[in-house]
Amino acid sequence: MRHVIALDVGGTGMKAALVGDDGALLHRARRATGRARGPEAVLAGILDFAAELHAHGVEQYGESAGAAGIAVPGIVDEHTGTAVYAANLGWRDVPLRALLADRLGVPVALGHDVRTGGLAEGRIGAGRGADRFLFVPLGTGIAGAIGIDGRVEAGAHGFAGEIGHIVVRPGGAPCPCGQRGCLERYASASAVSEAWAAACGDPDADAAHCARAVASGDPDAVRVWREAVDALADGLVTALTLLDPRTLIIGGGLAEAGEVLFQPLREAVRRRVTFQKLPAIVPAALGDTAGCLGAGLLARDLLDTPDPSEVTA
Repeated sequence: MRHVIALDVGGTGMKAALVGDDGALLHRARRATGRARGPEAVLAGILDFAAELHAHGVEQYGESAGAAGIAVPGIVDEHTGTAVYAANLGWRDVPLRALLADRLGVPVALGHDVRTGGLAEGRIGAGRGADRFLFVPLGTGIAGAIGIDGRVEAGAHGFAGEIGHIVVRPGGAPCPCGQRGCLERYASASAVSEAWAAACGDPDADAAHCARAVASGDPDAVRVWREAVDALADGLVTALTLLDPRTLIIGGGLAEAGEVLFQPLREAVRRRVTFQKLPAIVPAALGDTAGCLGAGLLARDLLDTPDPSEVTA
C-alpha cells in the first residue's frame, strides 16, 4: 500500500502518522520531543522516530514510504530544507530535510508548523473550497498561514503570515521580537491567561478559566476578554485589508471557547470594516492534528513533485 510518513514536531511532543494515498491515517504515534536533553538529542529523537515509522510501514504494508513530510516550529527555510532557528528546541541552521532524506532514503519536505497546519485546514479542513484563506491559531503566541489556491505562501524570507507581530497598541507591552504593542501580547491564549490571572488573583488561572467566567457573566472576565477580542479584531482587520481572504480560520487553544470567542469577534470585525469585504470567520476543523495532516500533504505532494525545493508550506 502506497503511503507517506508525516511528522509534526512541537516544543514538548511529536505527533506522527503513516498516511495512505486517500489521506487515511493508517498508523499514528506520539512521542516526547525531549528538549530538556538539548538540541542534539532532539534531532536524534526525530531521526529515530522517523526511522521507526519507516520500518513499521515496510513491515505492515510490504513497501517503503514514498516520501516524508515534517513540520517544525521557529524560522524555517523550506526551499533549502533548513530549520533555521527554534528557541524552544534550541537549534540553529539544522539541514533537517537532508538529514531525514539520508536516514530514510526517500524524498522529504520540510515545513513551518503553522503554515503546514494551515495547508491542511485549507485543503481538507475549515478552508476547503476557499481560493483565499487566512489561518490564525491563537496559542502561546499568534502566527498565520496565508492560503492561495491550495498552497500556503511562505514569503521571500520565510516570514509571511506573522500576524502576531502586527502592532495593535503602539507603545504598549514589550514583545520578545523587539517591538512594543504586538497583537500576540494582547490576544494570544497566554496573554489572556496572564491578564485573567492578574485580574482574579489566581496565578494558576488560564484562558479557559477566563472563558468560563465570561460565560457566567463575571465582569472582570468580561473586561479581560473584551480587551483581547478588540486587539484581535484590530489585527485581523489589518490582515484582511492587505490580503482580502475569503475565509478567516481561527484555531489554537483560545478558539476552544467556541461562540464565547466567535460571537464577539465577528461583531468586532464587522464594526471595523468599511470598504473591505467581510470574510467568513470560522473555527478551525482539525484541532491538534492539523500539523501532522499538513506534513502528510507535503509528503504526498512530493510524489507528484520530485524536487523538494519546489515544495513550500
